[in-house]
Amino acid sequence: MKLLVRNLARTTTEPEVKALFESFGAVQSCALVLDTKSGGSKGFAFVEMPKPGEAKAATKNLNGKEIDGNTIRVKKAEPTAETKKEN
Repeated sequence: MKLLVRNLARTTTEPEVKALFESFGAVQSCALVLDTKSGGSKGFAFVEMPKPGEAKAATKNLNGKEIDGNTIRVKKAEPTAETKKEN
């Protein structure tokens, strides 16, 4: 299950995000979205967890949690128009 993590502090790193989710189960991938010009974080990430039960537990426990001074939001990632075309 692919999750969208929003409102991350610009200082939060990809390994930190991955570690947060790994406490709830296996993480298949973690991608912090970076600004192409500055190379800095845009404040959101995508985390993919192969087991839906673990992904739901992570969502329930991490949504609304304060990380690095920001209250993060976690939800199931919605497919984009590009993803829908591929299916």
